[in-house]
Amino acid sequence: MVVMLVLIGFALYQTGESEAVEVGRTAPDFELTTLDGKTVRLSDFRGKGVLINFWASWCKPCRDEMPAIQRVYERHRDKGLEVLAVNIAETEVTVDGFVRHLDLTFPILLDPDRDVTRLYGIGPIPSSIFVSPEGKVVRKVSGQMQEGQIESMVLEILAK
Repeated sequence: MVVMLVLIGFALYQTGESEAVEVGRTAPDFELTTLDGKTVRLSDFRGKGVLINFWASWCKPCRDEMPAIQRVYERHRDKGLEVLAVNIAETEVTVDGFVRHLDLTFPILLDPDRDVTRLYGIGPIPSSIFVSPEGKVVRKVSGQMQEGQIESMVLEILAK
C-alpha cells in the first residue's frame, strides 16, 4: 500500500513548539539583526501597524508572496505600515541574493537560531502575523496570501 501526503499552497517548517501567539494578545517582543547589520526590536515599531512575515528562500509560496507584500508595503508605508520579514536560518549570502532578486525594500531580519520562529510558534511557512499599532495581534495567517488579502489585513491593522 502506498500512502501519499500532498500539501498545496505552503511549505511545512517544523519547530516542535506549540502555537505561542494568540489573536487579541500583545505580540511577544523580540530583537533580531537586519540583513544590513542593524539591531531592531518589535517594540521599536509601536505606533505602527506591523506585518511580521516568516519565510525562507527555498519556500516557493514564500517567493511567490513576497512581491505582493512589497507592493502593499509601498502603498501603505507612509500611512504607518512596517513589514518585518523574518528569514528562518539561512545564510546572509542566500538571503541577500533573494532580497536583491526581488528588489525588497522593507527590513529583512535574520533568525539564524530560530529563536523568534520558536517564540511565535511558527509551523508552516510562509506565516504572517498582523500587529496593531498598540502591539496587539490582530490576525495570524499560515500559508501564502494573495495581494488582496494582504491589502485587506493591512487596512484592518492601520485602522486600529
